[in-house]
Amino acid sequence: MLNVIYRQLAVEDCERINDINPSQYIKNAWREVNGKRQLVKIDYLDSDWANGYEHHFNNLKETILSGGHAIGAFDSDNKLIAFATLNVEFFGEKHNYVLLDQLFITLEHRSKGIGRTLFLKIVEIAQAWQADKIYICAGSAEETIAFYYAIGCKEAVEINKQLYDSDPRDMQLEFPIFRR
Repeated sequence: MLNVIYRQLAVEDCERINDINPSQYIKNAWREVNGKRQLVKIDYLDSDWANGYEHHFNNLKETILSGGHAIGAFDSDNKLIAFATLNVEFFGEKHNYVLLDQLFITLEHRSKGIGRTLFLKIVEIAQAWQADKIYICAGSAEETIAFYYAIGCKEAVEINKQLYDSDPRDMQLEFPIFRR
């Protein structure tokens, strides 16, 4: 059984994302076809970080430096096997959204509940910040969207135009935060 240790990441941990294998085989992805969203076979191996390693390294570092929250999952050898980040900036007209900026699990440890646990820890942070919802720009791979739907996400009510425009193929999702 895998023993996973979760802890907040610091700036000096940022380079440890090199430990993660971000590759993903994408058989099907959600796309707009004739104005309707549907699964399309794309048969693509994304063997590296989408947008490049530097993009994710810099985003992780910026999240930490700007007061956001980053959580890492480590195996028993203290190897980073997953991480999630939540940006502290609020946005939205009807709801106070915060952005789940990144959520990655190394290829070897997917489908073991690590992503769900990281997400639930992020929800606790968003709750403490008094956010209404978590906003997610999810990659359109079938498995990625299935993961987010399985944990209770749905299509975003409000679309953040800047985030949408950065990659219109991403699906704009949200997760409601329930106050205790």
